[in-house]
Amino acid sequence: MFNYTGKVVAVTGASSGLGKQMAEGFAEQGANLVLLARRVERLEASAKELNEKYGVEVLPLACDVTDDASIDAALAAADEKFGHVEVLVNSAGGEKGTGTKLVDFKRSDWDFTMNLDLTSIFTMCKKFGGYMQKGIESGKQGYGRIINIASIYGLVGNTAIPTIAYHASKGAVVNFTRGAAAEFAPTGITVNAICPGYFYTELTTETLDTEYFQNFAKSTVPMQRYGHEGELCSAAVFLGAEESSYVTGQMLAVDGGYTAV
Repeated sequence: MFNYTGKVVAVTGASSGLGKQMAEGFAEQGANLVLLARRVERLEASAKELNEKYGVEVLPLACDVTDDASIDAALAAADEKFGHVEVLVNSAGGEKGTGTKLVDFKRSDWDFTMNLDLTSIFTMCKKFGGYMQKGIESGKQGYGRIINIASIYGLVGNTAIPTIAYHASKGAVVNFTRGAAAEFAPTGITVNAICPGYFYTELTTETLDTEYFQNFAKSTVPMQRYGHEGELCSAAVFLGAEESSYVTGQMLAVDGGYTAV
């Protein structure tokens, strides 16, 4: 099971953080990769590393997921290189206004977060999903998998820090995933979401290692710790696998039990 040899996995937000970690998880299973992000120099370094380490083909492409033309160009380049894409992981994202209470939240920060965290997923699913569907119909590929990276904050509220736009956008991604799954179900394409809890990345380590957040983990996360590098990869590999053909419209929380209590 879960042999990705000959399959192509496209990952947005692949220049750092969870996107980069998941890309390596797929490479370890033999997948060829399309790495998408704005910082192409970081993608090129990752592409070289993954090619040398796992022997897979890696195509690094500059892509702004908030720009239709940029997505179209990336999809055309992926098609020219590989001719098919079995898996899309929508991992790009960001937010503004974190720490600002709802009553003080700026409309511009709200719009920024919605555009990057929600509208970009709509556009990527529309364009890559349509491409997958044509590939299946033409026989270029046998199946399609879309994995949207939501968040535990799309499932529950929080008392750690105000982040209202992030809650709203990730909650919308959760139900967008259900709607898209229902639409794509007859085509051979599944759509699921992963809802990560708190994970260590180069952007979060300093914050999560503070005394406040260490105490927060002990009081709110049943495992009493945050996620380590690589602990999200198995969920992505499972949902992207050909064998997971009857799993669609599901939200998989990978959170150390945070949403279980």
